[in-house]
Amino acid sequence: MTRRTLPPPPPPAHLRTWPDRNALLYDRGMALEDLRRRSLGVHRLLLLWLLALGCVIGWALLAVPLEMIEDHDPMAFVMGPICAVLGLGAIAPSVVGVVIGVRNDRKLRELTDSWLALDSDPASDSALRSPALSLCWLLSSLAVCALGLWASFAAAAYAEPGRDSYSDVALGMGAGLIAWLTGLIGITKAVGHYRWALRKLGPAPVASGAHR
Repeated sequence: MTRRTLPPPPPPAHLRTWPDRNALLYDRGMALEDLRRRSLGVHRLLLLWLLALGCVIGWALLAVPLEMIEDHDPMAFVMGPICAVLGLGAIAPSVVGVVIGVRNDRKLRELTDSWLALDSDPASDSALRSPALSLCWLLSSLAVCALGLWASFAAAAYAEPGRDSYSDVALGMGAGLIAWLTGLIGITKAVGHYRWALRKLGPAPVASGAHR
């Protein structure tokens, strides 16, 4: 399995050529582990934040023409369209990247379900719960979400007339909204994975206490 392509779905029953169950379980475990890394890996979380940063940069560029108009800067007629094009050029790929990521997650979930239904191996399947990665997604996304809400409300509530222009408020509220949506996507992913693991794998086993 290459890192650039997704693992293929398991072959139909009449095309399976595994010599024994151990070989089947080995390929199944390799495919599920690869799918787990692709879905919940830290690199996916960092990529989501990078796309959000691209949106914030694009929004900041879109706010530049508004600020120049408020300052009655004659260069607004020249720089305004340039900043608008650059801003949209930064936002559009980020939005497309998020949409592709959501669709890719759906495909990863379908492939995981297909390989999971092929057989049962509780010892290796327990790794699919990924409690540490799920908690990392959840807690970091909650922090980003809270930061976004704070930035949005602070930009509107603490704006001082005469010092903070409409462009400053729009920039703060827009950046906060982007951060809030980014955190919401991460929270949805973490909760969705937890519900999927509970549905497909059952409750996590509880460590047995000391014997009496």
